[in-house]
Amino acid sequence: MRRALASRKRQINTGSQTLDRRKADKMEVSLLTAGRDKPYVLGLATSLWSHSATIDLVGSNELDCNELCTKTGLKFFNLRGDVRPDASFGEKAVRVLKYYAKLLHYGARSRPEVFHILWNNKFEWFDRTALMLYYKILGKKIVFTAHNVNAGKRDGTDTLLNRLTLRIQYRLADHIFVHTETMKTEMHEQFGVKTARITVVPFGINNAVPNTHLTSADAKRRLGISQNERTLLFFGRITPYKGLEYLVAASRQILAKHKDYRVIIAGRPDTCEEYWSTLQGELGHDVKRGGILLKPDFIPDDEVEIYFKAADVLVLPYREIYQSGVLFLAYSFGLPVLAADVGCLKEDIVEGETGFVFRSQDEADLARAIEQYFVSDLYANLNDRRAEIRKYAAERHSWDAVAEATMGVYAQLLQMTSAGKAFEDDSRGASVDVKAPS
Repeated sequence: MRRALASRKRQINTGSQTLDRRKADKMEVSLLTAGRDKPYVLGLATSLWSHSATIDLVGSNELDCNELCTKTGLKFFNLRGDVRPDASFGEKAVRVLKYYAKLLHYGARSRPEVFHILWNNKFEWFDRTALMLYYKILGKKIVFTAHNVNAGKRDGTDTLLNRLTLRIQYRLADHIFVHTETMKTEMHEQFGVKTARITVVPFGINNAVPNTHLTSADAKRRLGISQNERTLLFFGRITPYKGLEYLVAASRQILAKHKDYRVIIAGRPDTCEEYWSTLQGELGHDVKRGGILLKPDFIPDDEVEIYFKAADVLVLPYREIYQSGVLFLAYSFGLPVLAADVGCLKEDIVEGETGFVFRSQDEADLARAIEQYFVSDLYANLNDRRAEIRKYAAERHSWDAVAEATMGVYAQLLQMTSAGKAFEDDSRGASVDVKAPS
């Protein structure tokens, strides 16, 4: 097990020399978060802070927490404020416009020379074009984390305008982070970004979710699941590209043969009314008879561990994906994963050691993978394997490694800026020297 996991450790392409600590002490960076994705923001911000960076964190109420707001050298700017989705259309419009006004004002007055964009805001076409140009005019070095190379392609909503604005953003960014080599290749081939401007960093482990001494047995008890029930988990927001219907179809095949299986579906449907309505019709019978436990709501951080500890395996039946934060969340709890062979998921599964892979959009192969898992040594020795999976994830997806690579890129960009300023100063000095004798 240990040898197999060790052989799969990711080598992070930093594209830079080891960071000079004296320069790190003076490094100032602004993290632009769009007020979302607390786990990623918390992990990156705290790891950069621990590497001596001075940080401006631009966020929202969602990110207003003690872990981010009580550190010397980390300033929190709550420009986004309320991001509740249940506000009226008028309220949303006003608060978005106010946010953009504050963001423009912040950009003009901010000290950091490096602006690191973790997510675009509401009007992505504006962020990708006009806002990027604004930052460039201000003389900022722009770093962008592309969690998805082209989310429109993933979601089936790709357009010419989408691809054009993406190309503009990728061209205007001074450096781009992606999470896998496959994403780097796609960005180079589909959008013409030079590979020297792309750095691969792992997707850091979610450390924002509490992990207490709650046992698997206690978690199952809380959800009303018997100890002998083999429990599968689908977790996270529900949207068509995640292929939940294939898990529903596969579980129906399994439940027809076995009575000791239970499927948990925990997550809120996200702007997919027709899809969700159809899916609910398919789920109805199995929910009534108890084969499926349905929780179609947002799951608060303090309840997440209940679902991951009650489950015996996480299932990712995706149609399309670049990278999945839910996979690494499962690993942080030592939970194995069954993943569709799509996007980059296969790169993060050690077959038979951390999970299994099945063909995407194929409920029969998913049913096969489910049965294969529950007769495997991985499941038979799950209590022992959980610790090894957690260790594997901590090594492969360390925030410390992400911070080292990120700080290296910052340092390179700031060195380029310093070199450019020095050249300008030398040029001015040379001009004065030439004129002085006359």
